[in-house]
Amino acid sequence: MSAPLKVVTPEAWADAAPVAAPANLGERIRLLQAEARGLAREQIEALKARLAETSRMAEDIAAGGEAYPVGVRELAARLGQDSAAKALALEALMNRC
Repeated sequence: MSAPLKVVTPEAWADAAPVAAPANLGERIRLLQAEARGLAREQIEALKARLAETSRMAEDIAAGGEAYPVGVRELAARLGQDSAAKALALEALMNRC
C-alpha cells in the first residue's frame, strides 16, 4: 500500500527547498526552450488525438444511412478523410524533428 497523500499548504510550499537556478542566462534560456518544446509536443499530440476522434465520428456519420441528411453524410465523409490525412501529416512532421 502506498503512503497517504498530504495536503501542501502555501506556507509549507514556501518553506520547501528552492530549486537551484541555472548557472547562467544561457542555461536558463536552454531550459525554458526545452520546456516550451515539450509543451508544444504535448499539444500537438492532443491535436492528433482529436483529429483521429473527429475522423472516427465523421466516418460513423457518413455511414449512418438515412438517419442523416445526404449533404451531411457527404460532408462527414470528406471531413473523415481530411482529418485522417491531417493527422498523418502531423505525425510525419513530428517525426522529422
